[in-house]
Amino acid sequence: MKNTQSPLAPSTETICAPATPDGQGGVGIVRVSGSKAKVIAQAITGAVPKNRTLEYSSFYDSAGLLIDRGLAVIFERPNSYTGEDVLELHGHGGYHVQQNILSAVLKHGARLANPGEFSERAFLNNKIDLIQAEAIADIISANSSRGAMLAAKTLKGEFSHRINILLDELIALRVEVEASIDFSDEDIDFITEKNVVNRLMAVSQQIEELIINGRQGAVLKNGINVVIAGPPNAGKSSLLNVLSKEDTAIVTPIAGTTRDLLNEKLIIDDIPINVTDTAGLRATNDPIELEGIERAKTAIQQADHIVLVLDANGIKQNLSFCIEDLLPTEIADQPKLLEKTLIVMNKIDLSNSPEPKITNVKLEFAADFFDIKCIYLSAKESIGIENLKKEITGKCRLIDVSENIFVARERQLIALTDSIKLVNKASNQLLTDCILELIAEDLRLAQQCLSRITGDFKSDDLLGEIFSNFCIGK
Repeated sequence: MKNTQSPLAPSTETICAPATPDGQGGVGIVRVSGSKAKVIAQAITGAVPKNRTLEYSSFYDSAGLLIDRGLAVIFERPNSYTGEDVLELHGHGGYHVQQNILSAVLKHGARLANPGEFSERAFLNNKIDLIQAEAIADIISANSSRGAMLAAKTLKGEFSHRINILLDELIALRVEVEASIDFSDEDIDFITEKNVVNRLMAVSQQIEELIINGRQGAVLKNGINVVIAGPPNAGKSSLLNVLSKEDTAIVTPIAGTTRDLLNEKLIIDDIPINVTDTAGLRATNDPIELEGIERAKTAIQQADHIVLVLDANGIKQNLSFCIEDLLPTEIADQPKLLEKTLIVMNKIDLSNSPEPKITNVKLEFAADFFDIKCIYLSAKESIGIENLKKEITGKCRLIDVSENIFVARERQLIALTDSIKLVNKASNQLLTDCILELIAEDLRLAQQCLSRITGDFKSDDLLGEIFSNFCIGK
């Protein structure tokens, strides 16, 4: 169910951009899309290549000087990526060569493409829907192989297919409800006969599954944010270094060495992990260290998971001190913080029992008890690190890529959440007051929310925001 019309008409201008990154390489590609693609091919190469046939050509500038020799290919409309005539000029991969070819293309009537404009034209010309357009950007920016595979599934249309099935069912349900309104004076109960309530519940369940699967896919694309926290000299920086396999953080016996946030992007079991090391939490009068501690607390509040590092040889004092400091000021937020915390007992190489292990500790706050996983390890000696990695990735609760998960963007998750609220509202209305006009309106709005995902219902502002985040050549 691709978009049948658009508030934006495809542009009549011909656009161009490098399709390969700047720098030296084997090949540099300049892509052209629009009505002047064949004219530009004739002007630069002296001929128009056969459709979908790579032809060895010489590339000339507007003064007739040789720029390069390479391959030229035309993809004739409508069977091209954008739905327009598309020209690709494959030259050598040097920055200046590519820029000279691009300059020649510009002089023959093209203009530089805006970010994502090639994909935007593909969308406007009904070659792809909005989900597939965003999947292209997700493939390019994927942080793991599984994230790239999930984005490829979305590009293939699997996510779009599931949304379109839901849209068809919502349309059918609207027909039944509105038929009940039109024939309210007759002895016909469309709502009961067509089992509308159960069908609405089924739609709600399917949307909920999409939300869960989409969030899991988003983890594979964006990664999870893990914050390393704790008191000074507990070994936080050493742990960051051993996880990243780099000397990222300075390690000294002097308390307060880390003053700012240190960030590292890791891949553990093909899951992107964004790890942040923080300043040691303690009472201090040093204004710079105080600022670091405030930043640490902010990072802790925003983390997906917290790794609380403590000295295993001073467990009782450190545990009490750190937990109290890590708690937010609002009592109601305490469970949320504790539920995403892993405790790391570091420096077991200095204790009498240096064997790594995993246990549970029970913490009590405001008459509530929390079981928290406790991992004994030595960052300095790299003992027990694999246990920590497994616990971090295990918290993701990821489904295998072969399952029905996909990469979902925040706007898509918001639209799904809005739609399920409206479907549930309509379902509750059917079971209580049963004001059919209100039910019909809720279903119309739910349909509109889902249509925003595929692009059937859109605005210029929405498209501008989405495609502006693409790279220039896409």
